[in-house]
Formats: sequence, structure tokens, C-alpha cells
Amino acid sequence: MTRNFSKAFWTANVVELLERAAYYGVFIVITLYLSNILGFSDIQAGFISGFFSAGLYLLPMFSGAYADKIGFRKAMLLAFLLLTAGYAAMGLLPTVLESAGLVSYGTKTEFHGIADSPARWAIIPVMLLIMLGGSFVKSVISGTVARETTAANRARGFSIFYMMVNIGAFSGKTIVEPLRKSMGETGLIVLNYFSAAATLLAFVLIFFLYASNRDDKNGKSIGEIWNGLLKVLSNGRLMVLIIIISGFWLVQGQMYATMPKYVLRMAGADAQPAWYANINPLVVFLFVNLVTHLMRKRKAITSMYIGMCILPFSAFIMAAGNFVGTETIAGLHPIAFMMIVGIAFQGIAETFISPRYLEYFSLQAPEGEEGLYLGFSHLHSFFSWLVAFIISGYLLDWFCPDPEKFPNHEAWQEAAKNAHYIWYVFVGIAVLSALALNLYARKTARQ
Repeated sequence: MTRNFSKAFWTANVVELLERAAYYGVFIVITLYLSNILGFSDIQAGFISGFFSAGLYLLPMFSGAYADKIGFRKAMLLAFLLLTAGYAAMGLLPTVLESAGLVSYGTKTEFHGIADSPARWAIIPVMLLIMLGGSFVKSVISGTVARETTAANRARGFSIFYMMVNIGAFSGKTIVEPLRKSMGETGLIVLNYFSAAATLLAFVLIFFLYASNRDDKNGKSIGEIWNGLLKVLSNGRLMVLIIIISGFWLVQGQMYATMPKYVLRMAGADAQPAWYANINPLVVFLFVNLVTHLMRKRKAITSMYIGMCILPFSAFIMAAGNFVGTETIAGLHPIAFMMIVGIAFQGIAETFISPRYLEYFSLQAPEGEEGLYLGFSHLHSFFSWLVAFIISGYLLDWFCPDPEKFPNHEAWQEAAKNAHYIWYVFVGIAVLSALALNLYARKTARQ
């Protein structure tokens, strides 16, 4: 198999694994870092994380066009340089704040004073570095796989690519959890150095090993990409579909936006949110081929609708953790156990939706413009991640607030007695999305 692919192909796939491990290692605890380390409120952390994650799905359309102009090798070197600088800065920023006398880590009042300091907003340009670097990676790595494969081995090439993506995502979240557990809040700082080391290694690999004979430096201009985006945004039928599918990813995004803070506050410091989040890719990995095979004779919209109907149950199961008693289940706090079950249901829903979405999306595009429109098919991620984190910040503040805001545990318990209401909101969003998809299918079938 290795003889069928170029060195550039394998180098790109290895650095994709490193980049995903770095990204998910930080992203799974990003709201914890923003709140517990930098002193942002749940609402502020939600806005910052939302714009950060949403930008990662919008910028690749434009950074990809620029990468075509300067060449993939230069684009990847730039990307991993920006990522290394960004992750290292996330690790260094708390030290800089401490040396400035704004925070004293390791004491009972380790975050005293930082919430009133404008210096903490220095995290914004730091996260912009990561956003910009990540946007190049998203477009260039998949572009490399396409360029370095032929019609005969392209399916296998992308299969390897997605395997690397999932291995990286799984390993990043797995590595950072024991780091966070063993080092406490300090682990939220140190894990950024793990991510910086991973992206620095990727930079070195690209510098010494990546060379492609097919880096022909062509493609659409930024202006053409912008015009294409405006064309998609003006297509009412496609925008409705994108917004409906955004409902699924909005609920799915709570695995990163709400779940870490929720389980740590409700199930205790022994909860391991990064490992719980790994249930999703594991379930998708185990069942996506089986589900796709079982649904092969069904219409794409039918498969998507089944997934949408499963989604509300996942959110309801997460809420049910508050009602199953206080006894541990399989050695886990009941809230943590039901969270894992809910995440597994989300994974099952994803196996019905994701593989068929692009197929159905392409059928809604005007004839002859499928390629242009598919380039913007992931706009749902931009909308859903933006809204997911912003909603999460408000819901956490209302129903499951930060215990540090309260004088004692009893006062916090009273404020968080309806914490499970958070998941009822997402049950409602999931139900509305399923109903909307059903109505959409009926309307478009007539067209």
C-alpha cells in the first residue's frame, strides 16, 4: 500500500494526525481554560469559543484559495508556524499575567483579581493565530490528499486521511485528561505546551520531508471565492437546509461547549470529560460503515431524518442523569454515566446524518454548479459552532453556574438544582430540527 502513495501524501497525513491531537487536546477544555485560568465568565467564554470555532470553518474557504497561490508547502509551513506560536502563547500567557502581579497560581485565591484585568483579553490575538493556522491546515491537507492520489486509489487515500483525523482527535483528548487530572488547574496551562510541541514537530516534518511535484499553484481567487459564497447565501433552498442541519451540529457541539463544565460541576472533580467526549468518535468509527450499508437503498433524506429523530433522545438521556439516583453506575457518578450514554446516542445519530448530507446537499445545488456549492457545504459548522457556544454560556450561567461565585456549597446547590434544564433546551432544538427536516423534504420533493 505504501508504494501506491507519495512521500508528500504520507507526510501530510502524519502532520494531520499531529494537528488534530494538538487541536482537540486544547479544544476539549477551551472553556475551562478561559474561565478557570483567565477568569472569563461562562457567557464570555462562550462568545470567545464560539467565534473561534466558527472562524475555523469559515476561513478555510479563503485561506485555501491563498494556499493555491503560494503553494501547499509554503502554506503548511506558515500554518504550523502560526499554530506553534499560538499554542505556546496560550501556555505562556498565564505566566506573563502572574509576573505582572495579576494572578498568583497555586493558592486558594489563585484567580483573584484577573477577572477585572483587561490584560486577559490578550487571549484574543493568540486565538486568532490558532484560527488562521488551523484554517490553512483544513484546506491544504485535504487538498494534498486529492492531489497526491489518482482515480484508482483516491478512495483509499481519503480513508487513510479520515483514519488519521480520528486517531489524532482520539489521542489528543486521551493524553490531556490525565495531565489535567494529575496537575489540576496547572494542567490546563501545561497541555498547551503539548499542543505546541506537536505542531512544532509537524513543522519540522513538513520542512524536511514534504515535496510535491503536483503543487501547481492555481485555483480560484479570493474574489471568486467571495462571489461563490454570496451566491450560496442567496440560494434560499440551500440556506434552509444548512440551517436545519446546523440544529444537529448545535446539539453535537455541546460535547465541547457545555459538557466539560457541566460534568465537573455536577459529578465532581473526578469526572473525566475528555474521555467521555471520545465515546463519540469511537461509536462513529464502529458503526458508520454498518449504518451506511443498512441504509444504502434508502434515500439520503430518509437516513438524515432517522438521525435527527435519534438526536432528541441523546439530550434527554443527558438530562436524566439527575433522576437516576446517587449510587454509582459501573463505577461512575450517575450524571457522568448518563452523559456517556447520551454521547453514544449522538454518535449513532451522526452515522445516519453525516455520510449522506453531502450527497443530499449536492442534489439541491443548481445543475452544473455542484462543485461550487459543495465548497460551501460546511457552512452549517460555522453557524452551529457559533451559536452552540454562545447559548451554552448563557445556559450554564442560568442553570449550572460557577461554584466559585457562591459563598458555600449549599448556596451553589440551590442555584444549580435545575441544571438538567440545559439539556431540555437541546431536546427542543433537536425536535424542531427533525420536524423542519421532514417539512423541508416534503417541500423539495415537489420541486
